[in-house]
Amino acid sequence: MPKRARSGRIEWEAIVRFYEQLVRISPTLGTQTGYAAAMAEAHGPYSGLSILDAIDSDAISAYQPYWAVRAHLLQRLEKTPEALEAYNRAIGLAEDPAVREFLLRRRG
Repeated sequence: MPKRARSGRIEWEAIVRFYEQLVRISPTLGTQTGYAAAMAEAHGPYSGLSILDAIDSDAISAYQPYWAVRAHLLQRLEKTPEALEAYNRAIGLAEDPAVREFLLRRRG
């Protein structure tokens, strides 16, 4: 039985270690974004943002998950204008109506 099933807790440190190895062998935009999200859960939103900030700006211009994660982390830090800008970017890039609706609700 997985630890979460027994404890009700998510082992974010284990997920961070997984992503560290995944980024090492396959440093795609998706793995880097997932690593940033995991780091934010394990160590706070600033750590996740620092990872996002290190990603090449040309690579992220049309990558919706990057903008959704960035928006969420900025929202957690109560950086409302920046979060709204990132949410708007993520919403504009969302192709799936359900994802778009989810982001609209998160944006508030």
